[in-house]
Amino acid sequence: MSFNGTSVGLDVHALSVVAHAFDEETGRVERARLCPDHGEILDWLHRLRGPLRVAYEAGPTGFGLARALTDAQIDCVVAAPSKLIRPAGDRIKTDARDAAHLTRLLRLGEITAVTVPEAEVEAVRDLVRAREDARADLMRVRHRLSKLLLRQGRVYSGGNAWTGVHETWLRRQRFDDPIPGRPSTITLTRSCRRLRRGIVSTSRSLRSRPHRDGLIRLIGWGVCVGSPH
Repeated sequence: MSFNGTSVGLDVHALSVVAHAFDEETGRVERARLCPDHGEILDWLHRLRGPLRVAYEAGPTGFGLARALTDAQIDCVVAAPSKLIRPAGDRIKTDARDAAHLTRLLRLGEITAVTVPEAEVEAVRDLVRAREDARADLMRVRHRLSKLLLRQGRVYSGGNAWTGVHETWLRRQRFDDPIPGRPSTITLTRSCRRLRRGIVSTSRSLRSRPHRDGLIRLIGWGVCVGSPH
């Protein structure tokens, strides 16, 4: 299908957005370096000849910009990074070149889009990622602390480790020098529990059953129904 509006590629970063626009009717090119504020981006886009279509690459800044563009009735495609065609032999990578390349791919119809999640779904995903990161940190700290205690001749024999009883035992251990890792296990355990409560609270508000089912598969049924572990 022919398009006679303006195609725009955005190279989006946390502190800046580089834009490259091509007017399909006149061939005119517009370039800009913008701040990541959605209002400023929309103001610049609205100065271009419509209709507009915009593409940017999915990344750590999330999908807030895509939702803002959609709310403003601007066609937006969020490109899957792994499916983007990269320029052959182009060893010089700049934000301006990346934005121009996105514009070319958009005009050619060569962009594979990712699905833009609803804001509430993205919030749950962020909580799950944060919890998994905290759990990984906790496992590493626990491992180091266990090895250190073993070298000190401190062996816990009261049942399963890392339970409330075990934590009480840990607090009762006295050493001539501070033991690194002991405060971290307490802090990280509390962080995991706090994030878990956030996931449970947010997941219950999800309107879409497929999203709720996906969350159950991702973090386990026990978390979603509120088990203590």
